[in-house]
Amino acid sequence: MTEQREIDEETGTETTGHEWDGIKELDNPLPRWWLWIFYASVAWSVVYWILMPAWPALPGFQGFTPGVVGNSERVNVARAMDDLQSSRGDFYARLEGADIATIRGDDELFGFALAAGRSAFGDNCATCHGSGGQGATGYPNLNDDVWLWGGTYEAIHTTLRYGIRAEHPDTRFSQMPAFGRDELLTREQIRETADYVISLSTAQPMAASSPGRQIFAQQCASCHGAGGEGDRAQGAPDLTDQEWLYGGSREAVILSIHRGPYGVMPAWEGRLDDATIAALATYVFSLGGGEEAEAVVEGNTAGGQ
Repeated sequence: MTEQREIDEETGTETTGHEWDGIKELDNPLPRWWLWIFYASVAWSVVYWILMPAWPALPGFQGFTPGVVGNSERVNVARAMDDLQSSRGDFYARLEGADIATIRGDDELFGFALAAGRSAFGDNCATCHGSGGQGATGYPNLNDDVWLWGGTYEAIHTTLRYGIRAEHPDTRFSQMPAFGRDELLTREQIRETADYVISLSTAQPMAASSPGRQIFAQQCASCHGAGGEGDRAQGAPDLTDQEWLYGGSREAVILSIHRGPYGVMPAWEGRLDDATIAALATYVFSLGGGEEAEAVVEGNTAGGQ
């Protein structure tokens, strides 16, 4: 004998017999439109299993069922990347070996170089230099006009290609002695030298008879110049400006003299192709601190990058 279900007095609908906190569940049928969508989804899933890669690790298959259409997203992505590279091929070919005047003289090529360079910068350089090239302590600001090794397009390109103190045989290289760590100067001499170095960037440099000035002339002038103006040929920063890569406080300058900073920038040759390096150099040059080759006076020096 079939059990008689309770009828809800308000709606006249049978209940399921389930009740929670005095609330009874009604046995309403599912909406017809919802059922049709559900059945269609089940049918589509069966078709999809047949057509597309779907079932993993089945016997007789290498990792998954390939599906009758043989679709592969890895192949699709590889094909899309090949198509993208092909579409860029002409621009990349034109970038290789081009100087900045040629690049900037072609609006289409210049726009492409900036876009490609910005992308390469975000992938490879922003971790150290910041997303906008603003730099940080120990990492040069690329937006200003302060450069250790030169700010022309050619100089930037060379720095990117060979790196600084990198493993590349043609890397740019300079080394400041660790005057304190290697006991080349006493602590007092380092403090006196730091005071003189800081005074170079002020309106009142120390007198010629000051101990720090004499130590600077003996130990530092061969790289930084007699007046502390720096030397791009060997990557020695200008000490007369207000730009400090490792900090300009007395404590920071003392620490730099004590340990001899040894920052390393990787060489991108071999990691990036020549066209990408050219695009990256164009982007860095265009950040705001790049120098026109004809505007750079031979022997002019600046520090920081």
